[in-house]
Amino acid sequence: MSKPISLQQFLEKVVLKTDDSFGKQFRGFFADSKGTAELAMLASPTKDEAQQLKKAVAIMTPGEKENAEKLTDQQVGKIAQDAEIDSALLAIFINGYALYLKDAQKNNKRVSS
Repeated sequence: MSKPISLQQFLEKVVLKTDDSFGKQFRGFFADSKGTAELAMLASPTKDEAQQLKKAVAIMTPGEKENAEKLTDQQVGKIAQDAEIDSALLAIFINGYALYLKDAQKNNKRVSS
């Protein structure tokens, strides 16, 4: 079984795709007024979004980073406020990481079965 990547490693993976042309195109496919493009932001964040995410993760405590998937909306909002970034952006990032962990856990169960 492989261990899931950390929040910091997830951030680094997301930031690698900053302003990627394919990612922008992928992101555009989901653009609508219903909010379905939210997680597509992780496919190619803008430079500003990447900077905001780096800023937020930098001020998180080790405990917050280790248990990011368990943070409440209020905790995420407080971190965003303290980092002076968009709280919705941070919430999308944290939710994306939580989904990654859930998928990794599911895949590990399949491998060990």
